[in-house]
Amino acid sequence: MGRKYAGILGPIAFAAVVARNIAAGGEADSALVVACVALFAFSAIGYLVGSIAERTIVEAIQATIHAKWPARDAADRAASRPYSQSAVSDEAA
Repeated sequence: MGRKYAGILGPIAFAAVVARNIAAGGEADSALVVACVALFAFSAIGYLVGSIAERTIVEAIQATIHAKWPARDAADRAASRPYSQSAVSDEAA
């Protein structure tokens, strides 16, 4: 996810700097230098944001699974027993 965000934010920053320079009528050489710096800076920021977002999503999913796991195990064990505890005690009496 970090690579996707980097691949999106970097080129958007590059295009924004170039468009701003065209609108302002600035020099192309200085605009390309600033656009390249913006490209790399925003790509790094996008990578960090995407990595944090991916880690947050994975941890939330893992927490949900771990929270539901014991209840699911107990239900599976109860369903796999041929007789419940009360049925066994009724047969013994």
